[in-house]
Amino acid sequence: MDLARLKDIDRVIVAAAGGIKVLSRLSWPADTMAEFIDHWGRGNPRLPTVSYPPGDDLRDAASALSRAHADLAVFDDPLANFLRSTVRSYLTLCDLLQSAGSANLLTHSRRLYGIPGDRISDGHISNLDAARHFLTSSESYYQGLHLGDADYCLPARIIKQELEARLAEVFPAGTIEVVVDPRLASKAAAGATRIRLRDDTCFSEYDLEQLLQHEAFVHSLTALNGRLQPAAQSLGLGAPRTTGPQEGLATFAEVVTGAIDIDRMKRMALRVVGIDLALGGADFLDVFRYFLDSGQPESESFSSTMRIFRGAPLTGGVAFTKDVVYLHGLMEIHTFFRWAMQHNRLELCHWFLAGRMTIADTLKLAPLFADRILTPPTYEPPWMKRINGLAGYLSFSLFANRISVEALGEHHRFERPQDLGD
Repeated sequence: MDLARLKDIDRVIVAAAGGIKVLSRLSWPADTMAEFIDHWGRGNPRLPTVSYPPGDDLRDAASALSRAHADLAVFDDPLANFLRSTVRSYLTLCDLLQSAGSANLLTHSRRLYGIPGDRISDGHISNLDAARHFLTSSESYYQGLHLGDADYCLPARIIKQELEARLAEVFPAGTIEVVVDPRLASKAAAGATRIRLRDDTCFSEYDLEQLLQHEAFVHSLTALNGRLQPAAQSLGLGAPRTTGPQEGLATFAEVVTGAIDIDRMKRMALRVVGIDLALGGADFLDVFRYFLDSGQPESESFSSTMRIFRGAPLTGGVAFTKDVVYLHGLMEIHTFFRWAMQHNRLELCHWFLAGRMTIADTLKLAPLFADRILTPPTYEPPWMKRINGLAGYLSFSLFANRISVEALGEHHRFERPQDLGD
């Protein structure tokens, strides 16, 4: 392994990829939602009018990445293969961004993020199957004894104070900045070193925990760990090929810390079904109506539909499929952690946090972690530090999955109270 030469190529990749932004290039004007909902409310619905930059400014970055890919051709080792895969995913992303607004977007989106019909892990269950399961479960919950959580309204300044206190338990002071931004369109937004909160907005305890566990203690943490890797700072990039594992790990963190709630699971599942509808020919209005009929308010329904049609023609048949990765990634990561527990390889879960990578990357790069060419994670989330607790959860999960819920219900003859009579 020519580590010095690979470090040079790595620096080129980091410099070229740093300017390639996905969501900012596919974002819609801030007044699009208000205009759409106004027309909808007056019974005169119209498809939004949006446009995207042509992508000419991506040519220099794509050329630099192509040269890096050619330079990597002479190497055949785990680190070079990781860099090569990273470059290929960025080149595909450039193709996606340059095709924004056309039907060609779907080819690249499917390659990067998958589609609802893709299979999970063992191939027996699809993303759409998982989505329908969570929708059925949430519907059963709402129809049954629905015990609502306390409805706290925490202002942004309180959330800022709590976030800063909790972040200080993991990161040195000032590593991640928390800002209250009155101009922010969404409720919250997070990057590797900054979390923004919209002012004059109500936040819940779940909002706080999800920002911490999902954004700060996974997305920010793995980006910062990757940037500290002496041999490959590309591990700190948000390469498109790592989007699924990243969102899966972040959602898994919500699960193991109790930060997730049934409403969030429902939202993720609805988006998978919404993507499937769009791919089947439903246009923006059809998918918006689906979210409305599913119980989402108008603003949330618009946001959910917009996520699906970012960069895609609004007339149907094409979708930006990124939201498939949340459930798919969760299932894959949960399975990976259980596998590591079953095979006494929990060190792989530890190394998985040392940067942004796929499960396959972690397995292939394991010898480099063992040889200290790659370093263990500098920062770890609290749930990983409590490794005995994580091991207990995984051990229980492994055994519990062997028990059939249907068989248990039949054995105990569970009955609803209303079926018992007087």
